[in-house]
Amino acid sequence: MGKNKKDKKKGKGAEKTLAKTEKKISNKLKKELQLKGEDDIENIVAQIEKEEKQRLQVTETQVEPPSRRLNFSFVAHPDKEQLILYGGEFFNGQKTFVYNDLFVYNIPTDTWTVLKAPGGPAPRCGHQMIATAANKGQLWVFGGEFASPTQSQFYHYRDLWVFHMATKQWEKVPAPNGPTARSGHRMVFFKKQLFVFGGFHDNLRDYKYFNDVYSFNTETYKWTKIEASGTAPAPRSGCCMAALNDGRIFVYGGYSKERLKKDVDKGHVYNDSFILTPDKNDTTGTKFKWLQTKLGGIHFSPRCSMPIVAAPNNLSAYCYGGVFDVEEDDENLAGNFFNDFYQIDLERLVWNNVLLSGKKDKESKARRRKNKDGDDIDDEEEEDQMDVEKTKEKVEPTTISDDGIFKVTLGPAQTNSITNITNTDTTVKTFQPSPRMNCGLAIKHGILYLYGGMFEDGDKQFTFSDMYSLDLKKLDEWKTVIADDTSALEWLGSESESGEDSEESDSDEEDSEEEMDTE
Repeated sequence: MGKNKKDKKKGKGAEKTLAKTEKKISNKLKKELQLKGEDDIENIVAQIEKEEKQRLQVTETQVEPPSRRLNFSFVAHPDKEQLILYGGEFFNGQKTFVYNDLFVYNIPTDTWTVLKAPGGPAPRCGHQMIATAANKGQLWVFGGEFASPTQSQFYHYRDLWVFHMATKQWEKVPAPNGPTARSGHRMVFFKKQLFVFGGFHDNLRDYKYFNDVYSFNTETYKWTKIEASGTAPAPRSGCCMAALNDGRIFVYGGYSKERLKKDVDKGHVYNDSFILTPDKNDTTGTKFKWLQTKLGGIHFSPRCSMPIVAAPNNLSAYCYGGVFDVEEDDENLAGNFFNDFYQIDLERLVWNNVLLSGKKDKESKARRRKNKDGDDIDDEEEEDQMDVEKTKEKVEPTTISDDGIFKVTLGPAQTNSITNITNTDTTVKTFQPSPRMNCGLAIKHGILYLYGGMFEDGDKQFTFSDMYSLDLKKLDEWKTVIADDTSALEWLGSESESGEDSEESDSDEEDSEEEMDTE
């Protein structure tokens, strides 16, 4: 008994110490916020939600295209010729802006409308949004985060919202037992259920990555935690995730980080893949199993923040861009950004490199002759067909780097490809949107739309507001819907950067004075 009491006292002492530490950190943060003139982030979010509830009517206003942003959600309307963009963030080097505006892009008229409805969600980024056709159209929004203007505070959401398109009304869904607060997670929809996987929570003092799975029934309004058997993916955020037609869920890649020592973290970029498979004999819809799988087709370098969008038939999905951070030392990272365009066959789980044909040169005169069926055929067309057949041949990749965390491999760039190139003798130059991460992808009537994203140049971040479209049947060229005025890209630079510049300047002056003394 005495030993138990002693252990109990030790436990209480540890709790008191932890409580004192938390209080000390909290008081220090409050003082820092007072100096910055910034309120506690929970108070900021509560005030915004209060203002949203005070809105009395729905307003729809035709506006210019959305401002620069990333980590927003971008989906196609399930019935109408429209695309919908919600939330996101923008950082100009000194201040962070987080949005909760709901934009609607009318494809036939090429116009944007901002829709404001009473009682909507607070501003957020890193959330997920799904559009469904039920009840004349619904938008389901879960989680995300809000950052204070100085990025000294972060608030993560665990709320679930549904926007009813027919009535233009927001509804906050009061369903208990859902996922914990997070952002960077992924969410897919299958047979009236939302499936949420992964994500992270970071309050600047500590962080945690998740690999749990939850499902939400959009008819019963109930959350269920999926206790899947098998070996689950490591905790991660920002992965690629898609629902397959047979009820399975595909997961690829992602990112996480771990703390090596105080103020030193190491990032992990994954290029593994998993399938979450439902139990065939399960009638409850809650029993699943994780299976790690190998993907066929081409091999490309690891990356994260590469968005994915599934075609309406769920037979294929498309990915664009992404970034791979190269650690120069314990504190500095250099981002390698991509503008690669890939397609994955969701039935065979095979990666393809999507190549565009470009515009045909009307002035070129190709020699024509008859084939065995009596049809005209270009010499170039025949040669191109032979080249396409050659690209289907299996070539083993070569490992060029293996640090125990992931492998960087170089494989045949065209082992599997989707292409409409018709003349291999003429170099076809096609426009490609610039390298970027976390852009928005949406598909409507066989047209892929790409919006925004972000690119880093050293310490500078450039956020885009451009938009492009691509016919997935023709695969001829990217068309510019909104051109980005690169001259308007702003980066004010942080105070710390200015301080570093000042320190370097002072150091240079001291060195100069020392040289003069020496002389």
